[in-house]
Amino acid sequence: MLRPLAVATILLACLVVPASSQSPSTADTPAAPVPAKPVAKKPAPKAKAAAKPIAAADSGPCQIGVIPALGDKFLLEHIGLTVFGNEFTDAPVESWGLDDLIFARARAVAGGQSVRRITYAKGAFDPYYNPPRELFRVARNDLVNVVRQVAATANCERYLVVVRSAGQVPGTNQSATGIGLLTNWASGTFKNAQLFAFIGIAVYDGKTFAKHEDPIGFGARLADHLSHLGRSEFFEPLKDFEVPATPEAVAGSSRLRDGARAMIAARLDKELPAYLNDVGNTQ
Repeated sequence: MLRPLAVATILLACLVVPASSQSPSTADTPAAPVPAKPVAKKPAPKAKAAAKPIAAADSGPCQIGVIPALGDKFLLEHIGLTVFGNEFTDAPVESWGLDDLIFARARAVAGGQSVRRITYAKGAFDPYYNPPRELFRVARNDLVNVVRQVAATANCERYLVVVRSAGQVPGTNQSATGIGLLTNWASGTFKNAQLFAFIGIAVYDGKTFAKHEDPIGFGARLADHLSHLGRSEFFEPLKDFEVPATPEAVAGSSRLRDGARAMIAARLDKELPAYLNDVGNTQ
């Protein structure tokens, strides 16, 4: 009876194996490192699209370089009963975009020709509009000297320049300059005024800077002048109009802004085709 029991006890002892011999202790063995999640790479920033039209306009071939120089000046001119009653006041009208208008009209008229706007520093045209008093100064060189500096590195075949010019006020010995509003001693009584726009157009050779001859010609201009006898294409009457009291009010007047832009656009559309589509002779 005892022998079978002893055998069973020995067999049971053989089946019981210490836990240490079955698997390594988790307390003594360091845990396997948890693989780190791959860091999501931020997508590389997309390169900004190059302004191709602008770059091409600035660096590509240039047949016509446009230099608009009306600036932001609007003149309030009042003619008194005598010369001592004359008054002149400048109003800044940069927000009207007169130079932008010139470039837009030139580009529209140029057709398939490559057109580039030539930028320049503020005040670059001061030597032309306010030339220094010099004993041996040659006035006709004032504009071309400025154009040479402004377009020094532009490398265009021709340069179209639009500047302020001057003309006579009909029925008087007074003159008006550039873009502005004309009143006289009686204007306030009748609330009348006249918008005026005098601009000069010139084309210069891109290499020699010699000025091209007027493509319209003296005869055509004289005929055009005679066809406007009794009225002036450079003046536009404004009736029932209260003249702005301050330069700031001038800039904010939509009637003055729209009227001035319309007069400039009409003059440009009339004359630019002859200037831009004619290679022309130089003087």
